[in-house]
Amino acid sequence: MHIKSFRVENFRRLKKVRVDLDKETTIFVGANNSGKTSATHVFQRFLDPKVRFQIYDFTADCWEKFNRFDPATGNAETDLPKICFDLWFDVDDNNVHRVVDLLPGLDWDGEPVGVRMIYAPRDPSSLVANYLEAYRGRKLNAEKPDATYNPWPQNLTDYLRKRLTNEYEIQYYVLDARKCNEDLVPESGYEPFFLGSNGGAIVASLIRVDFLNAQRHLTDSESHGRAEDLSRRLSRYYQRNLPSFEADIDALSAIADSEAALNEHLTQAFTSILEKIEILGYPGSANPGIMLKASLNVQSLLSTSARVHYALPVGDNDQLSASPSTLPDQYNGLGFKNLIYMGVEILDFHNAWEDIDGQRPPVHLVIIEEPEAHLHAQLQQVFIRKVFDLLPDPKPGFHTQMVVTTHSSHILYESSFQPIRYFCRNREIGSPYFSDVKNLSVFYQGEEEATRKFLQQYLKLTHCDLFFADGAVLVEGNVERLLLPLIIERDVPRLKECHLTILEVGGAFAHKFHELLEFLEITTLVITDLDSVRPPEAERPENKLSDAREACMTTMPSAVTSNETLKHWFPQLGSIDDLLDLPDLEKVIKAKGEDGEDSGNIRVAYQTRRPTAWKSDIAELAGRTLEEAFALENLSWTQERPRDVVNLYIRGADRQSLQELHQGIFKRVRNLDKTRFALGLIAEQDAGWKTPQYIIDGLVWLRDQLLPPPIISTNLLPEPKAGE
Repeated sequence: MHIKSFRVENFRRLKKVRVDLDKETTIFVGANNSGKTSATHVFQRFLDPKVRFQIYDFTADCWEKFNRFDPATGNAETDLPKICFDLWFDVDDNNVHRVVDLLPGLDWDGEPVGVRMIYAPRDPSSLVANYLEAYRGRKLNAEKPDATYNPWPQNLTDYLRKRLTNEYEIQYYVLDARKCNEDLVPESGYEPFFLGSNGGAIVASLIRVDFLNAQRHLTDSESHGRAEDLSRRLSRYYQRNLPSFEADIDALSAIADSEAALNEHLTQAFTSILEKIEILGYPGSANPGIMLKASLNVQSLLSTSARVHYALPVGDNDQLSASPSTLPDQYNGLGFKNLIYMGVEILDFHNAWEDIDGQRPPVHLVIIEEPEAHLHAQLQQVFIRKVFDLLPDPKPGFHTQMVVTTHSSHILYESSFQPIRYFCRNREIGSPYFSDVKNLSVFYQGEEEATRKFLQQYLKLTHCDLFFADGAVLVEGNVERLLLPLIIERDVPRLKECHLTILEVGGAFAHKFHELLEFLEITTLVITDLDSVRPPEAERPENKLSDAREACMTTMPSAVTSNETLKHWFPQLGSIDDLLDLPDLEKVIKAKGEDGEDSGNIRVAYQTRRPTAWKSDIAELAGRTLEEAFALENLSWTQERPRDVVNLYIRGADRQSLQELHQGIFKRVRNLDKTRFALGLIAEQDAGWKTPQYIIDGLVWLRDQLLPPPIISTNLLPEPKAGE
């Protein structure tokens, strides 16, 4: 039995999302503030009775609904916002007896079993009456001449900020998968069966959730504040899970003898857990091994804790001597301490789950936030690869699932597409605070095998950080990748506020990212080249024997593009002239959705015609490549003197016409050392050169997509009318 999926409405950034869970480990990824933490904390709010909801747990648009609610005319039961949490289980034969209370009927035939939890008003009419009473008291206080503050409550949101737990409660319902659509969303008009007051106990009997939070408070210092050292954590594990030491009180008079006996006992007791931790890669061959040494004193015998020490290797073969030199806990690095801490914590969660009195829940969900803290790349990869191996083999009918939230591309490196759930900001206008969740296993199954393998291998080798970026820029080659940070700083500095990832994919491969970028809805700028070549009828005989087409200037009549990216995204445009005539608005790739086309999240930028002047000649010219476009838009700068750093100076240019100079630049660029050109521009301190306009236009579009103008709210919230 395991969790198949969960669905959330009106919780923080999650306005209405469904998240499918892998049977073993699911990885939540996404940019900062994209909803990953919301998707884990919803389990805390609904399943941990010690954690209470706050008004801030409702999505931002719910606050306005609270304040617009009119007590005189509104229906509190239907109009006031609620937080909904649907939990769906796949149930095996060994656990059917556990879910009898959740089966929708005797004709159940193995469909997913669902339970709906709704955080809703306990008594809607009582809530309204209590609010109006508090509001009337506010008005009386406000009429006092010496009142110097805004009395509580200002509105319904302000009232619930203090009284939410008194007015709201969790209600439980049975869901019938046969009355839901394929996404397990209940059909219109379907009313789930109310479980009553026993609903919480039923859910608690099915699932246990443990959290390994990101802030683990490990420290290198000897602080006695919130910081927690590894020794204390191991001591708690010992007290909870390992056999206690039965000491003879009389023997404690001999402190040294007792410590020696305890040391031997601790070594035996902790052997199994330390062997488990070795699975995660510690200590390996080069790091000091772990020893536990007792620190006894007679006055605090009952509270004595084990202390971690690190045994230093000695001897030619790095074998530990009988009495090795040791260092205290704080003398080992934070990374290894964090790794050991997580291993101990996960085992402690598992043992506590196994030792539950009464009916043990069949499903154990362990949520691990940002395990990469203090871990270098290799340890991150070992952790995610081996974390499940820490746990003993499950007993029949019991199952552990893990959810890992991460910002680490190294952890993603160890994963295929299937377990990844990508959290992204909703692209709908007017909903900047909501998130969508993309199930990469769906993309994995739907994409053709060759493209899927290419993307998976490419992202593993280069840019797993695509999943953590606000936006992406796909560039033609090394020149654009080197120059883009400088261009952004010079021409579109606001983009530095965004988290961008720059992928060097080449003109022949950028189109392979099309489906993935549209699926993830990542705002993307593709910067590529026109790559003009001779049309078939103008090919020279010697070139017709080869598959390669001969490069030509963009001014050649009927020239076509050899760029696979442009041919993929603009298949209807047959010639260079068609591409040059295309308006900028049509360079945004429209995505087909269920409701027609949306505004598109991908824009392609390539060379455009630009006014070019040389002496008395003036023409609208377009470069074939970035380097040619740069030369045409910076003719005076490149030709005023030999600039060895960019190598675009044409000898005798002052005696040439604009057309002749363009031909010379075209030929020069074909044999140009492009990396040297880019590094030369970076090293050139002269601010007189201009960025080709097509790149600026694309970056401005990207900026406007990622950094829209601030939304100014002029909403005036109405005051209650009833009972005034």
